[in-house]
Amino acid sequence: MAAPLVLINAVGLTCRLLPHAPRLSALAQAGWMRPLLEVMPAVTCTAQATFLTGKSPQEHGIVGNGWLFRDTGEVRFWQQSNRLLQAEPIYRTAKRQRAAQGKSFRCAKLFWWFNQGADVDWSVTPKPYYGADGDKIFAIQGTPEGLTDRLERSLGPFPFQTFWGPMAGKRSGFLASAGDTCTEWIARSAAEILRKEQPDLTLVYLPHLDYDPQRFGPDFGVQLGGTPVPPHHLPTHHSPLPPGCDMPRLAGELDSTCAALLDAARTVGARVWVVSEYGHVPVNRPVFPNRALRQAGLLAVRPGPLGENLDTFASQAFAVCDHQIAHIYVNQTSETSRVLSRVREVIAGLPGVARVLAGEEREVIYLRHERSGDLVALSEPDAWFAYPFWLDDAQAPDYARTVDIHRKPGYDPCELFFDPRLRWPKGRAFLCFVQKKLGFRTLFDVVPLDASLVRGSHGLPAVEPGDRPLLIGDGPAPPKGELPAAAVHSLLCQAVQCEERG
Repeated sequence: MAAPLVLINAVGLTCRLLPHAPRLSALAQAGWMRPLLEVMPAVTCTAQATFLTGKSPQEHGIVGNGWLFRDTGEVRFWQQSNRLLQAEPIYRTAKRQRAAQGKSFRCAKLFWWFNQGADVDWSVTPKPYYGADGDKIFAIQGTPEGLTDRLERSLGPFPFQTFWGPMAGKRSGFLASAGDTCTEWIARSAAEILRKEQPDLTLVYLPHLDYDPQRFGPDFGVQLGGTPVPPHHLPTHHSPLPPGCDMPRLAGELDSTCAALLDAARTVGARVWVVSEYGHVPVNRPVFPNRALRQAGLLAVRPGPLGENLDTFASQAFAVCDHQIAHIYVNQTSETSRVLSRVREVIAGLPGVARVLAGEEREVIYLRHERSGDLVALSEPDAWFAYPFWLDDAQAPDYARTVDIHRKPGYDPCELFFDPRLRWPKGRAFLCFVQKKLGFRTLFDVVPLDASLVRGSHGLPAVEPGDRPLLIGDGPAPPKGELPAAAVHSLLCQAVQCEERG
């Protein structure tokens, strides 16, 4: 019987950063490390689906973090249903094969995506409660019943505000030194489950490196007096943020966070592997495909008392933006061919757009799938796609200035910032919180609309080998050189001794 395996998904960890994470480096030195060739798009949901299934996006169907659900005309991001996977994940394969042998296979899936309805024995995932009055109450959900209550009694409440939003990656307490970050809480919860339950496979998602590199860019900081200083420590009042953050420090913090989990693994005799989904690149150019389509008369909005909203049915075309890739959907009419040609001309002509692929051309990047856009646009390495479709900020929908990952028809990294135009944004957020507690309806409208604040992104293959994601493992080493992301699944199957499904 194979030894238990822990797979840490250290999103954002690259070959270049690994030396700054001594504990994880020691795992690589004791075993092996291989750079990974990113799946396209190199975004969380697509990468995780490929790791879990060994298939390409056009086979497993996860074409991005979100896409247009064509039957309903809704753009939906960050869906959690395991049923969205159109290929069998490793935990289902292993469980089915072990059952045929009269044996069991037990898996814990902690904060990996596609957790709801997954055939696993322990799961924990972020899942707020949404009230009928529009209220949102932060919470986590998990299986079996009582698991999340037990974890929060032991570890304290999950610091949801540090998982995403302007406080993401920061300490959860009122003072900077107080409370856990979400990554620390997840690692400690994984250690507790590992010790008490000893799963055969434990999947753990640690997002610490996914925040500041998007805010400030992954460059290694700016210089003040010869000392690297991350830009969030610099005066920024009424001035653009300088590029770069203290990546070695961030990698060291991630490494320290792993200590309790690594100790728990040693205690129960579990092996530890590490994988990452992508590396970040510096960007300085937001691209606005929806504004260009609107100006060309191809995108329609519905105006109203809460601002303008994208009308997917009335639009001839619109873009679902996801970091450095955009899926452009064209409504099917008798003039589809003419419209498609016009849309391609508009998008390809935008500064910052590198390629536009249509129809069968999407096969080149394994995105020829019904969920994918009729056109797929790829940005230049220093650019990224921003979702806004309004032409006047005064007409922006009310959700635009809030953290609202499910209603926005595109990914919005501006949610990682407090609006710098606000005099005291944290105070404003606190006042909104108090109003909520008192029963008043209010918006946490503290998010900026200025896409130029964003200095880091991902989604394309890395240009430099050192910026590629990686896989650290032990046991029989794969061939030297870069591995395709789908190879993670094959190696995991070998490690847990199950046969890879064809």
